[in-house]
Amino acid sequence: SSDMYIFPTKNLIVQAEDMLVVADTPENLKSYETILGAALYTTLGAVDKEHPLQADEDQKIAEIIISQGSRLSNTQLKKTHFLERNHLLGLAVHKSGRVVKTILKDISEVTLKVGDVLLVQGKGEHIQELKKNREVLVLDATSDVIHSKKAPIAFLIMLGIVVVSAMGILPIAISATCGVLLMLLTNCLNWKDASNALNVQVILVVVASLALGQALLKTGAAAYLAGIFVSLMDGSSTTMMISGLMLLMAIMTNIVSNNAAAVIGTPIAIGIAQQLNLPAEPFVLAVLFGANMSYATPMAYKTNLLVMSAGGYTFNDFLKVGIPLTLIMWLTFSIGFNVPPYCVKEYSTLGGTTG
Repeated sequence: SSDMYIFPTKNLIVQAEDMLVVADTPENLKSYETILGAALYTTLGAVDKEHPLQADEDQKIAEIIISQGSRLSNTQLKKTHFLERNHLLGLAVHKSGRVVKTILKDISEVTLKVGDVLLVQGKGEHIQELKKNREVLVLDATSDVIHSKKAPIAFLIMLGIVVVSAMGILPIAISATCGVLLMLLTNCLNWKDASNALNVQVILVVVASLALGQALLKTGAAAYLAGIFVSLMDGSSTTMMISGLMLLMAIMTNIVSNNAAAVIGTPIAIGIAQQLNLPAEPFVLAVLFGANMSYATPMAYKTNLLVMSAGGYTFNDFLKVGIPLTLIMWLTFSIGFNVPPYCVKEYSTLGGTTG
């Protein structure tokens, strides 16, 4: 049938009067015409001397980053037909600081990962349309604001979530869930975008961290680890203990994740404060500050992985910059926590009185 379009395979037999839809440079297309003994056609008609083959003037080049939760992750372009569906031409793929596949050579067979950068070429309108795709992040030196009729509704829903939570009418967990439901009912958000925003790995890390934190409290492991910490820091001032706890959390957050470090470190911090008969707030803050010093390794925070691939950085680059930055932040926060012991005792007394 003349209306039938199929994707070619290695077993496909080309017959007379078949039409092949191809994309390449004008020079290569003319070579294909000679080799195959075929005739070139464009959307405007046959290619001849009066209508020569030339590139579209509206062609643009853009970089596309495979974002978290994208269906392109852990798959190949030839399986998803991403380029064909978006009328794009793949030029190169950038992975972990090295180009593994270059111009027009087996790009469709590369298995993509989160953070990989795909260099594509296409019409300006197609590049602009691709920016609406939440599965990828388009970097083409432009940033057009996408206007939507639903924007005022979405803003009011977000404002309502904040106001209801701030006034104590509903907990943030309930108000936020109701807000998502309203977003779906008003079509500000569709089910596809909502499901793509959910990341199984992040959910499992949070759930496992919460379960581990509860296990530390229920089994007494938190008190045991707190006792070890107090024994090692025996004779040190309260400021030194808080500083040491912060450094421990900074090391942990660069090995696991900031969420896991915070959930695991909080019960330990409370146990340390209880054994020292001191208020728990400074120790919990030390855990929070230390858990957010996720600069020294790529796996410490998912944004680090995106920057690593897009910028061509290596693991050692993060160590060279991240370790000095972590030490600077640790020293800065330690000085900020340098409160005389009598102030801590006074805070404890006030806390007991108000309690």
